[in-house]
Amino acid sequence: MSLDRPLRSVLYIPASKPRALDKARGLPVDAIIFDLEDAVTAEEKETARGTLAEALAQGGYGARMKIIRINGLDTAWGADDARAAAGMGADAILLPKVSSPADLDALAAITGDAPLWAMMETPAGMLNAAAIAAHPKLQGLVMGTNDLAKELNTRARADRLPLQAGLGLCLLAAKAHGLAIVDGVYNAFKDDEGLALECEQGRDMGFDGKTLIHPAQVDVTNTAYSPSEAEIDTARRQIEAFDEVEASGQGVAVVDGKIVENLHVETARKLIAQAEAIAAMAEG
Repeated sequence: MSLDRPLRSVLYIPASKPRALDKARGLPVDAIIFDLEDAVTAEEKETARGTLAEALAQGGYGARMKIIRINGLDTAWGADDARAAAGMGADAILLPKVSSPADLDALAAITGDAPLWAMMETPAGMLNAAAIAAHPKLQGLVMGTNDLAKELNTRARADRLPLQAGLGLCLLAAKAHGLAIVDGVYNAFKDDEGLALECEQGRDMGFDGKTLIHPAQVDVTNTAYSPSEAEIDTARRQIEAFDEVEASGQGVAVVDGKIVENLHVETARKLIAQAEAIAAMAEG
């Protein structure tokens, strides 16, 4: 199932921190991952569920998509996390380290009809991406690039060449099954230039947005994943030129010296719809 809402910026928030949960209500992010897993210490995991449930019951997160990342079902907390998350009214439940559809089956057995998202961060997950993406309860994929890099024993590179095979497999799987897919985090949260470059790479590859570890990364990411004024202008002119040719039944539509075909018009309409959705979210 495809999600038509913007997912440019997807910020991780520790579910155990009331101040962070409150601050997130005022951040210009498209989605929040309320994290019960990596961002919460073992000592806090039990109480974090209650803290998160209280924050979500209080509301105030507006149009932002609300995703709860639970602990793995192979941990002492995962099953209880899943049961609790299913009753919190979030938009989706995110399972870490999904390596096969069976992992999602196990979660769905607990959470029922709740929409699921999958963290893609293991070599097995990359190889099984197509089968995972076909799961009937799944609506989105989140790249876990830090864990994937660790599993692959890669060296860090600005071009992320060692991760390209995995990123590509997951993108293909998501697009084949109409799922949302967001890129992994950029660890250097004070490096705006590096973040912008990685956002540009991810956007060019086809990701819907990027996961973030710090509010300071939001503006750069939102800008990178939003259609520019020039892109919107080109899209409108492509649609207009194509419609004129269709109406007259003669000639070929051309914009800026390039032929405009139906597939270009579809892309143009999608881009304008994205811009309108972003504007509507900002207003709401």
